[in-house]
Amino acid sequence: MILLLSPSKNIHEQPQIPAEKFTVPALIDETKELTECLKKLSIKEIMDLMKVSEKLATLNYQRNQNFEFPFTEKNSTPALFLFKGDVYANMDIENYSHDDIMFAQRHIRILSGLYGSVRPLDLIQPYRLEMGRRIQTSRSNNLYGFWGGQISDEINNSANGEEIINLASNEYFSAIKPKDLKSRLITIHLKQLKNGKIKTIGLMAKRARGMMADYVIKNKISNVEDLKKFANSGYKFHPELSSDDEWVFIVN
Repeated sequence: MILLLSPSKNIHEQPQIPAEKFTVPALIDETKELTECLKKLSIKEIMDLMKVSEKLATLNYQRNQNFEFPFTEKNSTPALFLFKGDVYANMDIENYSHDDIMFAQRHIRILSGLYGSVRPLDLIQPYRLEMGRRIQTSRSNNLYGFWGGQISDEINNSANGEEIINLASNEYFSAIKPKDLKSRLITIHLKQLKNGKIKTIGLMAKRARGMMADYVIKNKISNVEDLKKFANSGYKFHPELSSDDEWVFIVN
């Protein structure tokens, strides 16, 4: 079973890094090409591209200029320990055991505009490049065109016939071509019951995705049916609202 997650814009400036054997992203050659494009952007161009303040644009301009290859333990951080957005804040990452981390390495894939698909222990450098942004490359004027079918191929390689569980946002999952996947795909919907209506609330859904990923890692879940037992923070699987490949969990 492979779980797909989105990255986060917010990152740890001084992450706590475990003593593990780190890996390199599978699509590092594509990352090199994209970083060359990013290095050419001015602060004003970054502001316009990413819709951020001058302060954030300046920070990311410096990040772009500082990209250094090859990735090493001195200039890079394992992906799972770099991100700190709402998904990752709801994972007990700092307290993961070696077995937890190894399980995550096998079963978690983080989709990324810059790195394509990364494993938890893949070394990456700080960046900001949302998948939905339009950036001119030699292949396309947007990242979906740039990546083409490469992310789908990499996910197929990771899954090796096992189920693929989509816990990513629409922006990032859109980089995958479902028809090209060679495994069963199950999309998880994490919803809230508010005033008698069932809704998807973005912030709550992000947090719940992190909780579900954490649940999978800590319980070493490899049987997809066991996902239906997820009940953190009051979530409950609703079979009457679900289909074979669209599973709905609701919290009151």
